[in-house]
Order: sequence, then C-alpha cells, then structure tokens
Amino acid sequence: MNEPPMNASPRITIAGAGFAAITGIRELRKRLPDAQLTLIAPKPEFVYLPSLIWVPYGIRKGDDLRFDIRPLLKKLNVEYVQAAATGISEDGRVLSTSEGEQQNDTLLIATGGRYIRKLPGIENVITICEGVEAAEKMGERLRALDGGTIALGFGGNPKEPSAMRGGPMFELLFGLETWLRKESKREQFKLVFFTPAPRPGQRLGDKAVDKLLAEMKKRNIETHLGHKMKGFENHVVQTEGGEIPADLILFMPGMTGPGWMQGTPLPISPGGMILADEHCQVQGMERVYIAGDAGSFPGPEWMPKQAHMADLQATAAAKNIVLNLQGKPASEKFKVELLCIIDTLDKGLLVYRGEKRGMALPAMRSLHWAKKVFERKYLRHFAI
Repeated sequence: MNEPPMNASPRITIAGAGFAAITGIRELRKRLPDAQLTLIAPKPEFVYLPSLIWVPYGIRKGDDLRFDIRPLLKKLNVEYVQAAATGISEDGRVLSTSEGEQQNDTLLIATGGRYIRKLPGIENVITICEGVEAAEKMGERLRALDGGTIALGFGGNPKEPSAMRGGPMFELLFGLETWLRKESKREQFKLVFFTPAPRPGQRLGDKAVDKLLAEMKKRNIETHLGHKMKGFENHVVQTEGGEIPADLILFMPGMTGPGWMQGTPLPISPGGMILADEHCQVQGMERVYIAGDAGSFPGPEWMPKQAHMADLQATAAAKNIVLNLQGKPASEKFKVELLCIIDTLDKGLLVYRGEKRGMALPAMRSLHWAKKVFERKYLRHFAI
C-alpha cells in the first residue's frame, strides 16, 4: 500500500457537480479544514433533479432548480475547474480532463451515470431526468395536445439491477393524471403505463407495488406490463407484447456508467459501471472513491439510484478519505436505504425500505408538503 500524504494540506479532487459531489465537498471540508479541495465539472451548475416533475405544470420553473455552485465553493474554500473528466492514470493520482491533468492525493468520482439510449427510435421520447430542458419540453408538448394517448414507462439495465429510475415515472404518471383532472381535460386523454417488469417498482417492496397498481386502477390508468421493449416510432411504443399508439411518449431508460471511463484502468461491472466496495472505494485502486450513479456497489438488488443514496455514499466516502489520510484503512460502510415520496401534485405516497424493514404509507396531503419542505431545506446550501 502506498503511504498517504503526510503534509497538512492534502490535495483532494472531486469530479462532478451533482448530489454526491456537493455532499462530498461539504463533508470533506467539515472534516478537513486545511485540505486543498478542487471540484471539476463541465458547468458550475447544480440542478435539483427531484423537483423536475413539477416543471411541466408550472409549479416550478427551470431557474428555480438551477444553481450556480461557485458561491458555495468560494464559501467552502474549494477551487473550481471548469472541465470534463476524460480519463484516469497513475493508479488514480492523475485525473485527465478536457483542460489538462489534475494531480491529487485522493480522488472522489461523482460524475453520475448516463442513460442507455440504444432502443431504436428513442429520440422520439422525452426523458425528464435528463434536465430542465426535457421537463420544459414535456410541458410544451402537453399544452399543445387537446386529447389523445400519453404513454409513460421505464426500462432498466439487465446487467445492473439497481440501475433504473422508476420513482420519477410514477410521480409523472400520477401527477399528470391529477393535472389533467384539475384542467378539466382528463376525459380527453388515455394514460398507459408500460414497463418490461410484470410488477413495476418491485425494488420498493411488495406492499408498495400493490399500492401503486391499486392507485393506477383507481385513476383509470391502463397498464402494459411484463413485455420486453423493442423500440419506438414517432407515435408508437413497440414491445414484444404489442404496440401502444401514443401522441406523447415519456420514457426513462436504464442507466450505465459515464462514457469518459471507457479505456481507463477503472474496474467496470458487467452493467458498465465503476466497481466499488462497501466503503465506496474503487476496487483495486488506493484512495480512489466513488459515490452516486456511476458506481456499482455491493448490496441488495433493490438498492436505489437516487439522490438520498448518493448522499449516503458520499458521506461514507468522505469519512474513509479522512481515515486514509490518517494512515488508516477505510472502515466506514454506507447505509443502504431507499426513501422517497412519490408525489401526485396534491398528495404524496411515502415509501421506505431499509435492510431490516420497509413500509409504504397511503397518499396523504401532508406528504406532498413534506416533499416541498425537504426541497427548501436542501436548497438552503446555495442561498449565499
């Protein structure tokens, strides 16, 4: 094992600008007041992704969810380099970027994953979690329709069971149905929910799946479940179980790792993500850590790809980085926990799953407001 740096100002590089990166720099600065922290990202921008579901209906605007991270970085005494990661070398001690090489004593990778866009015709769908522009496009398309069929669904990564995002699609589905009723347009639209899984949302637990399916039935939402995806045409969802004609298609593909890691010495999982251990340490690489969507972590199949999980991993990684810099091995394990409020615009369904227990609460108005309170609390970090 290479000895960690003994100087008082270790150089720590954080790659990314999402939840894992922001939590990582906050936790590291709290524990290492004298460390030289450098954050590298293509844009000095954080987007609060969980609230994108409200943008199509005008409850939130894009500018409500975009934040310039430079004031926060300045407050935390973190150097910002505007660049994209392009590679890694010297056992992780060098991160190659579009603006040159960055030397480090410890590296935290938090660049996020990417969506698998291999299905034929996938350019004909809107994937809301791709960002503000996608959410705004959904709103524009909705307002241009007087009626018709809207198909919503999600896929996965068959080689990486945790690499999917079903939660936002449930929120879009129920939120859209609520919005159409409030706009007195519900009778003019047919909503169809599709996914290759016969029981969608299984990672949330059996009770949660039962509640979700019951909610769909209650809202007169048709389902097309358990059929492998084949592709999309301009107004058609194609599956092995038949076709779904649709005037608007909203789809969340499965996820894989970032493209920049291809050809690097980083260990890659069968699903195309960076292999890590229970301490968030990249397998076989010293003082190289990963948190968030780009990683393939040990744990139950239901372990989610969500902001909460990214925060938990980043916190564990920060603690282990401190241990390494003290000459100690990593020992902090990240907590595996699924926690989400599935919002319906006027109510929310709480779903929790831990390693020992889980629960799913029925839709309540208070949970809709709780989601807004959490948003406000989190975004205080950027109110400088």
